[in-house]
Amino acid sequence: MKPDSPRQGTVLALSTSTTKGVPKTNVPRAQLVADWGIRGDAHAGPWHRQISLLASESIAKIRARGLNVRPGAFAENITTFGVDITDVRIGDRLAVGVTLLEITQLGKECHNRCAIYFAAGDCVMPREGIFARVLIGGGVRVGDAVQILHVAEGHDSTSCAGVNESVAVNAGSTPNGPPRSESGTRRSIPDVGVSP
Repeated sequence: MKPDSPRQGTVLALSTSTTKGVPKTNVPRAQLVADWGIRGDAHAGPWHRQISLLASESIAKIRARGLNVRPGAFAENITTFGVDITDVRIGDRLAVGVTLLEITQLGKECHNRCAIYFAAGDCVMPREGIFARVLIGGGVRVGDAVQILHVAEGHDSTSCAGVNESVAVNAGSTPNGPPRSESGTRRSIPDVGVSP
């Protein structure tokens, strides 16, 4: 892990599309389904790239080149703010609101240059985008907490033993996840089975 790398942040935007290869539309909330992805999204399915994530800080690099791009323009499902998602490894986990994701791929090969590349001379998704599968599903909203959970050395990254119980305990009885704190923010899933 990089020194002083932020491990916690928030969901800045959620985005979905019913067709692949197009910018996604921003939505205020999404339902993440275990071993599937976002309900109704074109990229959902039983494969390793169920969810795509990109940091708003990465989008800002392209905006600095004069291109007016928004969250979802890179076809990412979750745009984060304040957390260094480029500091994850394959097998690490992300707690996103009440859900739990496992990192399955870092970056991607860009077979055909996208419109953003041709307009700005660069695209950050192949270098800084990350992909994940959904281990624990649930409702996610803009503003929910995002936390990097680095997998401990020697830990079986496919096992969620202990995490499911902690989500169930923290979820309370509300249909959209854990109870809100007095400040109105949702509590995140605790670090179970992971190292700092």
